[in-house]
Amino acid sequence: MPKLYLLGASCSGVSTLGAVLAERLDVPQIDVDDYYWMPTDPPFSVKRDPEERVRLIGARQEKSAGWVLTGSFMGWGDALVEDVDLIVFIHTPTPIRLERLDRREAQRHGARILPGGDMHRSHLAFRDWASRYDDPSFSGRNLVQHERWLEAQGAPVLRLDGQRPVGELATKVLEAIPRPTDRNNH
Repeated sequence: MPKLYLLGASCSGVSTLGAVLAERLDVPQIDVDDYYWMPTDPPFSVKRDPEERVRLIGARQEKSAGWVLTGSFMGWGDALVEDVDLIVFIHTPTPIRLERLDRREAQRHGARILPGGDMHRSHLAFRDWASRYDDPSFSGRNLVQHERWLEAQGAPVLRLDGQRPVGELATKVLEAIPRPTDRNNH
């Protein structure tokens, strides 16, 4: 049972690809956002303590021989991928990611993100934050930080173009998973 870690910028397609892979491999998808944020209304407003996130995700990982971990944990979650078989980095151009973000947020939250809605300000702040991923001077999560992290990993890294169809991306990941004999030599 493979242990996969998928990461990229917000709305690059990480969670979507993760769901497809989890289904094809018959392993759980563990999404970082489900543990990063406390369950609140409005959602995504209170962060969970980093140690608690790692503990909860680690406990979930231990329940399965394989899993697909999706999301980013820059600066707090490296212990979660110490024995990962494959790291998948999805890069998607910012205009496409922002279109996806707008569509996803409208589906999830409807009128709450529109002017006058209780989530309008937080939606605009999130959109602004997500739009700055390619800016190396941005202090939030950005491409330079991800590239630096990827270079330091011992596990194989597969880079994918998030503009490609999810089925094609899933096939590339499945073909890139190291075989048990490969893992012994790694």
